[in-house]
Amino acid sequence: MSKYEAVIGLEVHVELKTNTKLYCGCSTAFGKEPNTQVCPVCLGLPGSTGVLNRKAVELATKAGLALNCEIETYTWFDRKNYYYPDLPKGYQISQVFRPIAHNGYLDIEVDGRNKRIHIRRAHLEEDPGKLTHSGSSITTSHSSCVDYNRSGIPLIEIVSEPEISSGAEAKAYLEKLKAILEYAGVSDVKMEQGSLRCDANVSVRPLGTSTLGTKTEIKNMNSFRAVERAIEYEIERQIEVLEDGGEIIQETRGWDENKGITVAMRNKENPDYRCFMDQEIAHIELTPEWIEGVRATLPELPDARRKRLIEEHGLPAYDAEIITSSLDLAEFFDAVYAEFPDAKTISNWIMGELLRLLNARNMELFEAKVTPKYFAKLLELIKKGTISNKIGKEVFEQMFETGQDPERIVKDKGLVQISDEGQLASILTEVIAKNPKSVADFQSGKEQALGFLVGQVMKATKGQANPGLVNSMLRKMLSQNNSG
Repeated sequence: MSKYEAVIGLEVHVELKTNTKLYCGCSTAFGKEPNTQVCPVCLGLPGSTGVLNRKAVELATKAGLALNCEIETYTWFDRKNYYYPDLPKGYQISQVFRPIAHNGYLDIEVDGRNKRIHIRRAHLEEDPGKLTHSGSSITTSHSSCVDYNRSGIPLIEIVSEPEISSGAEAKAYLEKLKAILEYAGVSDVKMEQGSLRCDANVSVRPLGTSTLGTKTEIKNMNSFRAVERAIEYEIERQIEVLEDGGEIIQETRGWDENKGITVAMRNKENPDYRCFMDQEIAHIELTPEWIEGVRATLPELPDARRKRLIEEHGLPAYDAEIITSSLDLAEFFDAVYAEFPDAKTISNWIMGELLRLLNARNMELFEAKVTPKYFAKLLELIKKGTISNKIGKEVFEQMFETGQDPERIVKDKGLVQISDEGQLASILTEVIAKNPKSVADFQSGKEQALGFLVGQVMKATKGQANPGLVNSMLRKMLSQNNSG
């Protein structure tokens, strides 16, 4: 790799959060029976015409503004002509010549280095249908079925400049893009449902040169991790071909997740889409006042929220980055903070216990039953000393599963922390008597022996003893014994 550098551009298709399609009233709801959300307009039947979805234009404008783009005040739709079974009209309605948004950017951070990735364009278009293959991929299938429910759903295609240099940078770009669009409310960006899809254009060139190498386009990547892996594999493959004296062919390649390789799908040398303006569709004219009205609806975006958490709440940059990576997580944090204003404690529990359980169960935050109010209540119980941190983790697991009030869980299970010195004294006396070696070790200056004794007390009380009180009482008792 030291002799070469990778040049990567991403094309991201994002489904806009509208109730109906771009030019008809068919529903955009996900997961319905195949071909049940179609009509003559989205099926492209002769003589059918539609009306442009105003909400789609508003959301596309909002997305462009969130991505620091310039918004076109006058634009139109074009016909992108090509044949594929999922395209009922034989052409796709898109914005080839004048996109609604262009010349934007977003900033990423990889390995402690900041980088600005410019966005060439973001344009409106309609989604084609969906092919379902008989095999695990198109290259291993003998037949395919077509579902046109998705045909005509409004999309924006966001095209980056070829400024990405690695799979890790591509992943960081996609994560940042997803967060921005989610915060802006323009899409649900659910990759598993196809509302965010990414194609990667990858090429390599000798280090220090400026001429772009021949690119390949990678498709069929269903996660950000898959995008990263596919790009890294393709970089290595292209370098190996060049080192062996071969030439890179401009083609579309599919990502095989199971084998971890890209596979040739079809040649893409000089594709001619015969694009031209669609004369049957009205042009779009946006006034500066309307654009500013849309801008005024933009909420606090990830970078601004991250800055607020650092400057106003004193969170470390790493914590703030994790918390703001998801709108649901950021809003959960703010809701807990309103009840329990200790940002670092909240952050520690979110990144530790909450994310651990979500990842272990492969769940999204909205699927968990724990509420911000009860989350804050649990932290308050720990702060007051009603329960220990260890017991708190046990209580939290039950809250996560059931959504119960932590006070009720503590009461029903008898988990209140023992902070009565009289009650603890007899337990400590017994532990000291049973562990003379550890007592002697501590009294001879081995500090770690005290930790062992504290652990024995916690074990004897099933974690309910107040560890801070146990520590101080043991020190006092052992010091008295030693002086005697």
